Amino acid sequence: MAVIEIWPGGKAWYTEILAPYLKDHGKLYAAHFDENSAIPYFVKSLAQFKQKIAADPEVYGKVITTTLETSGQLKIAPDNSADRILTFRNVHNWMKNGRTEQIFKSMYQALKPGGILGVVEHRNPASTKQDPAALTGYVTEAYVIQLAEHVGFKLIAKSEINANPTDTRIHPQGVWSLPPSLKGGETNKTKFIAIGESDRMTLKFIKPE
Repeated sequence: MAVIEIWPGGKAWYTEILAPYLKDHGKLYAAHFDENSAIPYFVKSLAQFKQKIAADPEVYGKVITTTLETSGQLKIAPDNSADRILTFRNVHNWMKNGRTEQIFKSMYQALKPGGILGVVEHRNPASTKQDPAALTGYVTEAYVIQLAEHVGFKLIAKSEINANPTDTRIHPQGVWSLPPSLKGGETNKTKFIAIGESDRMTLKFIKPE
């Protein structure tokens, strides 16, 4: 299969799984940040990613790095070329930048008809009135489904594999209060470690044939 991982980040946790799995019998695109971005975090993250994959060419040598930049560079792979696209905890970032529709369109365009989009995102309770900018990092399932279906995707499955019922979603630094970020430092650190990582939705969409 041809698989696109959206915004792998500097640590590339999921690239560690995908690259070895696909290197001999598939293709992996890493749609990363723009090296000329005006956002220092994006530039640093891409540099860390490149350093990681360059350090182990046996595992990562076949990874194809492309650019997904919220300012406009949205060509993540050739049209109708990907069997799978995976994005982990990125939707809130696109909402903050007001680029969700363009990015979902880009993913739809890159997938083959019948291709699958997998989305993991920090989850707001269904009763929450969704902030369009998602400043806490949390998004309702209904809102993500709406964003995907608006550009043509169809929801075909959900999973609770990434659920965390102990997450209240009411934290001083939003989702970043929790691990692994622990943005509040030592303040209530024990409490947040006990909660664990965020409650997350896991959604499966298809691009209809």
